[in-house]
Amino acid sequence: MDATDAVFRKPLEAALKHALEYLENLDHSPVDVTVSLECLRNRLGKPLAVEGLTPERVIEDLLRDAEGGIVGSAGGRFFAWVVGGALPASLAADWLTAVWDQNAGIYASGPAAAVVEEVAGNWLKDIFGLPKEASFALVTGAQMAHVTCLAAARHEVLSKKGWDVEQQGLSGAPKVRILATKERHGTCDRAIRLLGFGLKNTDRIDVDERGRIQIESLEQALAADPSAPAIVLLQAGDVNIGAYDLFTQAIPIAHHYGAWVHVDGAIGLWAAASPRFKHLVAGVQEADSWTTDGHKWLNTPYDCGYAFVAHPEAHRGSMSHRESYLIHDTDARDQIDWNPEWSRRARGFATYAALRQLGRQGVGDLVERCCRLAHALVTRIGALPGAEVVWEPVINQGLVRFLDPSPNASEEDHDRRTDAVIAAIVKTGEAYFGGTTWRGRRAMRVSVSNWRTSDADVDRVVAAVVRVMGPQSAVAY
Repeated sequence: MDATDAVFRKPLEAALKHALEYLENLDHSPVDVTVSLECLRNRLGKPLAVEGLTPERVIEDLLRDAEGGIVGSAGGRFFAWVVGGALPASLAADWLTAVWDQNAGIYASGPAAAVVEEVAGNWLKDIFGLPKEASFALVTGAQMAHVTCLAAARHEVLSKKGWDVEQQGLSGAPKVRILATKERHGTCDRAIRLLGFGLKNTDRIDVDERGRIQIESLEQALAADPSAPAIVLLQAGDVNIGAYDLFTQAIPIAHHYGAWVHVDGAIGLWAAASPRFKHLVAGVQEADSWTTDGHKWLNTPYDCGYAFVAHPEAHRGSMSHRESYLIHDTDARDQIDWNPEWSRRARGFATYAALRQLGRQGVGDLVERCCRLAHALVTRIGALPGAEVVWEPVINQGLVRFLDPSPNASEEDHDRRTDAVIAAIVKTGEAYFGGTTWRGRRAMRVSVSNWRTSDADVDRVVAAVVRVMGPQSAVAY
């Protein structure tokens, strides 16, 4: 071993030692950070020295200076957002991804990365019940998956009007209507902005009491301008209550008017893997594009999202680029034809490893376990005196509200009480929740998507909430 090879050993050994200690102590560590913003800035904000440091010194300093500033979202007691952990196989594969350092843009620059991505994409389509001929892309997350899918949609709906958007741009193009509910996720809005559709060109469709798009309202909106190119956005599991649109009704109506149907399944498309919950996605396979995340329910490390498109020619037409200096294989799949990124991480390795560790049944079991634990958290916390269930989970998303005990307390008082209780729970370090405003009221979101979350975690977290809320809650507990 020469000196060049040896230079990796000490920093990697230090990183491995810390990583194992961190993971093995997650159950005993606070979920919230334990240092202030000012402290982190003072520690990390060193002047950049003229002379560099040894790699091991850099890692040692980083570990010391970042201590207390890492949120324990990798553990089983983080419920604020839809954040999965990292399965052991996917984490190890992600480490190897960094070591191998492949530019997964084309087959020639990383053959194994390209083939692993091809295999993983086909496995995912099979799990979700999507058309075998659908194309796909592995991207950073649902945000870029929406951009990818809606770029394909833009290509297709404008092409049908005789407009080549890739060559002619949007200036002078036929106006594309976007039809979606107000319950849509903000990543959809950002994709609409990035692609030049404009948020003012989005028609807001009402939802019913269960958060599903109103079918009659959708049809009326489409019928109001039937000749305009249109894209309909549907949801499979929204971020607050896990609502699923009625795909068997909405998709045929949209297609009747020539609209492209895109499904935001960042959370809920994974229900297809579960015998218990797959009915929620009945008919979803008839849509034109779909997105979901790996770093949510599949528990791959960040970053990992998936885009699927039922019309490969539109997908490729919106994304593909060729250069004379690149090596394009006639048989292999070049990822650059399907992704918005040119230089990109070989994130297919982590997905491949996660799917192999779990297997088909394991994916379904993980989904069902998370849903069961989310239901237990919401109903047990919501049953405490001074709390109420706002939304009982359909899948792994639920809402709880905390009530101000003062006589004649107003809705604003309950909102303040809810935020105060959430903050107090987080301060204990026992759990991490976040708040949301849903239908005009503040509530605590409960989201369970980590493979490490257990029944013991639920007991521990409910006990922490009881302590925060005081003796009256302990009686009910």
